[in-house]
Amino acid sequence: MTTIEKTRKKQLDHDLIAIGVITFIVLSLVLVIFGKQFNGFIYDTTSPVLPRVAVAALCGQFALAGLGITAVCIFRKEKFTEFGLTKKNLLPALLLSLACCLPDFIYQLAIGNVHPWCPFIDVFTTKELLTSGLPVKVSGFLLTAMAWGFFEGFNYVVIRDKLSERFPSKHRFWDVGAFVCAVMCILIHGAVGVTPDAFLNMVLTMFLIYGMLIVRKETGNAWGCVLIFFVYWNAL
Repeated sequence: MTTIEKTRKKQLDHDLIAIGVITFIVLSLVLVIFGKQFNGFIYDTTSPVLPRVAVAALCGQFALAGLGITAVCIFRKEKFTEFGLTKKNLLPALLLSLACCLPDFIYQLAIGNVHPWCPFIDVFTTKELLTSGLPVKVSGFLLTAMAWGFFEGFNYVVIRDKLSERFPSKHRFWDVGAFVCAVMCILIHGAVGVTPDAFLNMVLTMFLIYGMLIVRKETGNAWGCVLIFFVYWNAL
């Protein structure tokens, strides 16, 4: 287990608090203060799809999972490449991260909860984008990929890295940051299980998130975490 200086501990504490505060403020604005107007606009299928995708992606998804880490990285002058967006160990990271999806995929397949594969098909605007003209389709999918793909996966990486540096573990496969992120995921997505089936689904979701972050830790590469949110999460 490594030790870190008091100054660095304080810096990490401030970073994590800042990410939490920014996320809480956005959550309050989007869900509480402007929730009715926000949802009324983004789910209004009579309005053009591209502005709705833009608002949902930027003011909703990215603001909740992306804005906090981006603000902290800009303030600290930290590059995203410092958090594992590198070519080193790329193939092992991608393959091992996808392997973390297998238990969940097998379970979902067994209960008949798998549909034909399409990236981001479970995002509420994707089906509309698929029937739109090429310029709208391309722009909409770029926004969707940024918010529900890249930043949703990378958000977990940055939070895990900072938490695990702040609370280092002496055990190779026990990681405080990865565990907290796995718990965050099931709470955010309402995957807390009470019935046996729901509990198993919760455990498999936690395994997926925890596993991909352990892969990031072991390989030093974070692209696998991003890949999962492109080809598995919201895709099957």
